[in-house]
Amino acid sequence: MTKIKGKRVLITGGASGIGKLMGESCLQKEASDLIIWDCNKEAVDICEKEFLAKGYKVTSYLVDVSNLNQIQEAAASVLEDGAVDILINNAGIVAGVPFHQQSAQTISKTLAVNIEGVMQVTRAFLPAMIAKKAGHIVTIASASGMMSIPNMSVYAGSKWAVLGWSESLRIELDSIKEDLQVTSVTPGYIDTGMFKGVKPPLLLPLLKPKAIVASIIKGIELNKLFVRKPYMVNCLPFVRGVLPTRIFDWLVGSVLGVYKSMDHFTGRS
Repeated sequence: MTKIKGKRVLITGGASGIGKLMGESCLQKEASDLIIWDCNKEAVDICEKEFLAKGYKVTSYLVDVSNLNQIQEAAASVLEDGAVDILINNAGIVAGVPFHQQSAQTISKTLAVNIEGVMQVTRAFLPAMIAKKAGHIVTIASASGMMSIPNMSVYAGSKWAVLGWSESLRIELDSIKEDLQVTSVTPGYIDTGMFKGVKPPLLLPLLKPKAIVASIIKGIELNKLFVRKPYMVNCLPFVRGVLPTRIFDWLVGSVLGVYKSMDHFTGRS
């Protein structure tokens, strides 16, 4: 069991969306302090002011997780006050267009944020967790890291990669035999604006932010290896493993409508 009370929690992309909601939930559960990393200065300022007004202990940093220098500088500052107990890798970006229309810059930025950013942030804080013999790494991946989705190839590819990394990290830390936990989160589309315009597939409804956050926080507390939502996401590994590829494509593409879910994607402004 991971107790949030009295713990230092750091959340990347923590100034808005589910990042902000997860931070607030941890504070409500009496985390000793919340450390917010985000690249949006306006959102950071608003979020910090709001939490401080409620009497919470919050420290915020303007960090772009695709920038290694910013990660290293901010991490050094955070670690001056001790190890982070719970690290939630939440920052992520998405571009919903066919691959041949993706710009080189968008591809590089998506991979830098969604893959390298997650790894570099974790690398910055993991040694202190290992030295303390306790810590919890949480990575917000995606259900798209378990299946292919047209018009989201770069994002899906980044989530496949980060999910494989998170699982490998879990096995490595298991071998140390200390209280070092890893939780991989694979949600479907979340109604935060990041996926504005998507058409929720059959049996895979748009997730409400507060509901998925409650599931993630519960998963952290219970040391769950995976948090998969909605329920049908739990079936993906089995169904994909037993069905021939063309039949799987027909089921999720034609029957459930997953392959057309990004046809009218607009995303955030």
